[in-house]
Amino acid sequence: MSFQEEYLFWQMAHYFISDLEYRIVQLSKEQNEIWLEKMENKEAQVIRLLRYNLDWSNWMQKDIELTAMNGERIRKQLAKSSMNVVNIYVTPYPPVDDYEFRISEPFQFPSNGKTKVQSIIFDRDHYEQGFEKAQKIFHDSFEFHLEESYTENDVDKLKLSALSIASNKAKEEKSIFNQGKPLFTYIFMIIQVAVFLFLEAVGSSTDTSTLIKYGAKFNPLILEGEWWRFFTPIILHIGILHLLMNTVSLYYLGTIIEKIFGKWRFLLIYLIAGFGGSVASFIYSPSISAGASGAIYGLFGALLYFGAVYPQLFFRTMGFNLLLILGINLIFGFSMPSIDMAGHIGGLIAGFLAAGIVHFPKKKRLVLQLLFLVITAGLFAGLLKYGFNEPERLMNDQSALMMAQEYIETEKYEQAQNLLKDYSKDKEVSAEVYFLLSYAEINLNEFTQAKEHLQLAVAKRSDFHEAYYNLALIFVDEKNYTEAKKSAEKAVELKPEQADYQKMLKEINKYIK
Repeated sequence: MSFQEEYLFWQMAHYFISDLEYRIVQLSKEQNEIWLEKMENKEAQVIRLLRYNLDWSNWMQKDIELTAMNGERIRKQLAKSSMNVVNIYVTPYPPVDDYEFRISEPFQFPSNGKTKVQSIIFDRDHYEQGFEKAQKIFHDSFEFHLEESYTENDVDKLKLSALSIASNKAKEEKSIFNQGKPLFTYIFMIIQVAVFLFLEAVGSSTDTSTLIKYGAKFNPLILEGEWWRFFTPIILHIGILHLLMNTVSLYYLGTIIEKIFGKWRFLLIYLIAGFGGSVASFIYSPSISAGASGAIYGLFGALLYFGAVYPQLFFRTMGFNLLLILGINLIFGFSMPSIDMAGHIGGLIAGFLAAGIVHFPKKKRLVLQLLFLVITAGLFAGLLKYGFNEPERLMNDQSALMMAQEYIETEKYEQAQNLLKDYSKDKEVSAEVYFLLSYAEINLNEFTQAKEHLQLAVAKRSDFHEAYYNLALIFVDEKNYTEAKKSAEKAVELKPEQADYQKMLKEINKYIK
């Protein structure tokens, strides 16, 4: 009894599994049909290997059509734009009738032509032709040395080897996604919900002063040394919708990352990514910000690192969908000016780097991890040095005014003056900045500078009645009643119902008469 076809069948299966790294997706009960897949090989994403005694070519044609239907089903399941299936027959003899025309060109699935099936026949008299056709498809030295006879034991050894390799690869891949049960994902979800409820109880999660008080990223306070504001924004959220979106995202991404990296590596990735997002926001966005978005984008970054280390497994399991979701989020973020994209991109990069530092459980690569650590530390150090050396670049009118107002309310007029002077130096600022600066200078008895800044304020905003009123007060103090009257009249004109303005104008008119 000849076992040549069985041996060749398992020899090819062994080659595809071991050398070309295909994985088994289906094995028939009789073990004479195997479906293999490797999505990275665009010319042969799926291989169907069948050991069968071919008789008539019309049966083979029907079988090719069924193979195409199965290939189309796989294409739809994996959401691929096209699918190339290599259909290999191992048979003692070819069909008894004319069959070459049925396999000379790839068969296309008739409904849309997105699935193509290219068939090859290996029979005893035409092995060389089969090898030549396979070489063109796989671009490899696809040729095996065959003896005249094999025993059942030879076949069993080869079969066992091929199936063992496939089984070990499947177990190894499965183990990558089972490094631990999620823990810190749920802890962070609970914390951010609890903090949100606390903010709502003491004020409002959408109130700027409440957010600043309880740890939002606020550049002026970070510049004063409140470094912990690089971390606390991770658990703060602005409004219920913001909380809901980030909590759902954390649930789906966090559980995956904890299963791949383990809970302690997840914790480091999440915190480093959150820190990286806050640092990037600190450098590139002067506005107040809060939310776990930077840390969550860091989880995207960790999955991209997973894809860089395990590209085949990544694209087979989540790659296309993940990249699509990430792309949509980035496009949406850039199209919405209210979204802090600096924090998102910073978190994404920091998450990728953090994943490189911790790498994967039980798979140390110390040189690579050290390199990622050095790059990350150098990047953070460079960004922070730039930020603290260029403080005026890290504020906008809103943040400068908020900080100055805080100083003024606590009667720290000199600090308010220094802040606003540094901020307004060599740049265009709003009338409100000049007004608040003048207010601090009035309280410091620096009336000349205050008058200059009030004049700049009304030059920028002609309806600024408070500035005209304060100008009138300074002119009165200088006994320049003519200019005082002009300013007072302007204030009354802009806001006639203001009693203080009317009273001051009457007092000035007494001096002029």
